[in-house]
Amino acid sequence: MEEMEHAQEMFVDESLDLLQEMESALNKLKAAPENIEMINLVFRAAHTIKGAAGLFGYDGIVAFTHTVENVLEKVRAGERHCDDTLIAVLLDCRDHIESLIEQLGNQDASSGQELAVQGQALLAQLSGSAGSQQHCGVNNLSSLGQYTEHLPGRDHSNTNRVAFNPYWHFSLRFGEGVLRNGMDPLSFLRYLSSLGDIVELVPLFALPGSSLMDPESCYLGLELQLDSDADQVTLQSVFEFVADESQIHIIPPHSDLQQYVALIKELDQEADELGQLLIQCGALTQEELAYVMEAPQADIIQPAQAMHDPDSDTLLQPQLEPQLQPQSPSQSDVGEPAQQLSPQEVTPKKATAGLPDLKRQESRSLRVDAHKLDQLINLVGELVIAGANTSLLAKQNGDPELRESSAAVSLLVEEIRGLSLHLRMIPIDETFKRFHRVVREISRDLDKDIRLMIEGGETELDKGVVEKINDPLMHLVRNAIDHGIEAKEDRLAKGKPATGTVILRAYYDSGSIVIEVCDDGGGIDPVKVRAKAVENGLISAEQPMSEKEILRLILEAGLTTKTAVSDLSGRGVGMDVVKRNIEALQGSIEVESRLGEGSLLRLRLPLTLSIIDGFAVGVGVSSYVIPLDAVVECIEYSEQHSKNGNYVNLRGEILPFINLRQRFKESHIDVKQRNIVVVQSGEQKAGFVVDQLQGELQTVIKPLSKIFSHLSGISGSTILGSGEVAMILDVPALIRDAETHCAPRYIGHAEVVS
Repeated sequence: MEEMEHAQEMFVDESLDLLQEMESALNKLKAAPENIEMINLVFRAAHTIKGAAGLFGYDGIVAFTHTVENVLEKVRAGERHCDDTLIAVLLDCRDHIESLIEQLGNQDASSGQELAVQGQALLAQLSGSAGSQQHCGVNNLSSLGQYTEHLPGRDHSNTNRVAFNPYWHFSLRFGEGVLRNGMDPLSFLRYLSSLGDIVELVPLFALPGSSLMDPESCYLGLELQLDSDADQVTLQSVFEFVADESQIHIIPPHSDLQQYVALIKELDQEADELGQLLIQCGALTQEELAYVMEAPQADIIQPAQAMHDPDSDTLLQPQLEPQLQPQSPSQSDVGEPAQQLSPQEVTPKKATAGLPDLKRQESRSLRVDAHKLDQLINLVGELVIAGANTSLLAKQNGDPELRESSAAVSLLVEEIRGLSLHLRMIPIDETFKRFHRVVREISRDLDKDIRLMIEGGETELDKGVVEKINDPLMHLVRNAIDHGIEAKEDRLAKGKPATGTVILRAYYDSGSIVIEVCDDGGGIDPVKVRAKAVENGLISAEQPMSEKEILRLILEAGLTTKTAVSDLSGRGVGMDVVKRNIEALQGSIEVESRLGEGSLLRLRLPLTLSIIDGFAVGVGVSSYVIPLDAVVECIEYSEQHSKNGNYVNLRGEILPFINLRQRFKESHIDVKQRNIVVVQSGEQKAGFVVDQLQGELQTVIKPLSKIFSHLSGISGSTILGSGEVAMILDVPALIRDAETHCAPRYIGHAEVVS
């Protein structure tokens, strides 16, 4: 029972992943409706979900997905045009399939009835947008049972069975004289790759004893899956020069299972072994193999005694070859991995009774509960602290061998730390792709034509950070569409293209990840922002402010320049929440805008919230840690610098600095030489005056208690090797403090500073 529940959980998880891929492909189809690759991807996702659902007897999912699949098949065949209307309906169908999957195990009858009503409406829309009932299969849920009885995956002795496999299947057994005749088997694979994608490949070798082996003979066989739009005649012609001396079997997509029965019959190979190969390359599911194996034994185990009809659709001039023994088949690197749920993961135990354990040897990934990863990171953090303590004791002991051993342990701990943190890193692309649909739906509601561009989607970020930035990004994107992008008429009047553009961009910078939300709209008017801020009492009318400071006022609560309130915005609620959420992640937000040209909001976030490399400094009798990625260099400090107004001329660059001893009210100590640690956050630089430079260390970030949440300039704490608690500095916040308090004072004296 436990194994069954685990298999069902795997079905749900992998189906949701496939639905995410389906949504991404549908979003791409809007820009390129004729993109056959994306159409095939959507079809394969629906087909795979349907097949896996059939194994568990989830008839509702099978029936609804089968209808969607029928429509997609018409699109693939060129009989239906993939326009915006159809894409919108298919996206709704994708959501409905997700709801059906999430509904599994829910005993609430009312929610099930509600889903049934939604399904009926979607099928009606699908029928209206993609053709008549003849093409869509059915147009209401009440008739689903009429055709689920004859779907693949059902055991009906009186009906022909159609395989789930959506690819061309090739069973190749090259003759021994192929190499001597000047033919290279790999050349056939390269040519097949030009006709489509080889999605699965399993090699076989029938090697005789070493005394009988001929270096000029070919002992190779292949089972492979090809995703191709080519016809059978074209595919058969690939093997024209070796057909006479080889066994070449080609089975089209969605063929009757009797063709696989014939394949097993024709090949002089153990049925069980060949069945394993068909499972491993994805040609058959375990349930289908069981169906094939239940065929009359005389039709399978007896070798073919005569040549197959040359006009057959599945065989080309077959001849009996020496028996081939599979030797640890594994997935080739040719082509992309198949989009198919692993049969051993989604098939109930009872469905595999009597079959061998067929674990797919090419599987190189496994699912791990996120909670287990969190536990691992916590343990690694404790290991880092214990390692720092060991290193300190070894240094104090002075034993060279102990110090060398401690250094080796520290190196291993650092590698374990890096690998552990990398396990939690995921590309931000999946988060970005979700906004394609958001942009499309909101722009449709506002009657605006807007496209979304994604840059740097491969940038990786800690999973915990990714989960927490979705809502802030959602608000920024909605604001860009509603506030930023003008109406079509206004854009055309300004000489802009009618289609507005929103860009989501991600990249690494100074040990942080930067996420930008850009638009080419009307921009932010600083005059209106200042006037509104004065009206709301946020600033006084006489208060001097730079344009940059004025633009940051849009992040304050209750400030909006929009006169009309809509469902999306206009109440001045939201940007302050975005700011608060980003700062809670130890990040910062910057605002840039050019009136009439567009706006840019830049989020700067730490790569991870767990463990970082730090640079320890002494301030008074306390220690503080600066994130190492923010440290640029260290320079000597003299009291003359403070007399000039807390700034220094750093090789022609005016650098404001802040005295950390004064900033945090630390006690005075006598030191021979104080230093300025130059730090950078984005394009901003500043200096921190410190009493001692203590060196680099690995830092485990410990969050501060709520009673310390009011502390400014501190982002967390850590434990040093000595057991002392050290505060981790919030570099962006301290740089802003340095600029605010120092900038007005040093501008007038810049020319006299050496």
